[in-house]
Amino acid sequence: MDAFTRFTNQTQGRDRLFRATQYTCMLLRYLLEPKAGKEKVVMKLKKLETSVSTGRKWFRLGNVVHAVQATEQSIRATELVPRLCLTLANLNRVIYFICDTILWVRSIGLASGINKEKWRTWAARHYYYSLLLSLGRDLYEISLQMEQVAHNRAKREKPSSQDPLEYSVADEETEWLQSFLLLLFRSLKQHPPLLLDTVKNFCDILNPLDQLGICKSNPGIIGLGGLVSSIAGMITVAYPQMKLKTR
Repeated sequence: MDAFTRFTNQTQGRDRLFRATQYTCMLLRYLLEPKAGKEKVVMKLKKLETSVSTGRKWFRLGNVVHAVQATEQSIRATELVPRLCLTLANLNRVIYFICDTILWVRSIGLASGINKEKWRTWAARHYYYSLLLSLGRDLYEISLQMEQVAHNRAKREKPSSQDPLEYSVADEETEWLQSFLLLLFRSLKQHPPLLLDTVKNFCDILNPLDQLGICKSNPGIIGLGGLVSSIAGMITVAYPQMKLKTR
């Protein structure tokens, strides 16, 4: 089992590289399409994008097992919110990979009777649920980090007195917003894995939002989001310490 896990981790690294190539092609194709004289380049990018997307399916066949293992690990999380969010997210990810595998089986002609649109919608829906739950976990972790940073800051600083005659509601709202953003920045700066995971999940969710019609986008935004997410994924594979740990 350990050998299989190491193999899937290496496969995940290759998948992230292929994924980055796929979304780079999508982004470049979107940028070049409006320009005259770029038709041949656009066609080559489209063919490369399709080929890479098809090739990625081979790397993802073992992801069902990997997602099941992640579900077993998340069940053992000590805190309730991460345990609930991660377990449900990983279960939805298992269903997503099953749907994705069925679509791949249809694409290579082994089961032509499969309803492609129905299974594609199911895959997008469960991928969306998985990312939404993962973002919920990220927000929970961010709130804990902000609370800790605020607590440490309160220990170091003494409350300053403010003249009530010179203190307006607008000043209070502006100060609150500035304090919140500064606190958020410091919290994410002190916890790079949390920042990386949040950015990755946010960028990933753009695709199913578009597919499900919840928030329509264009190939440029989806391509850029996919590229950023792929780079974040490659960082976590190359540097395991940058992966967000389960509490």
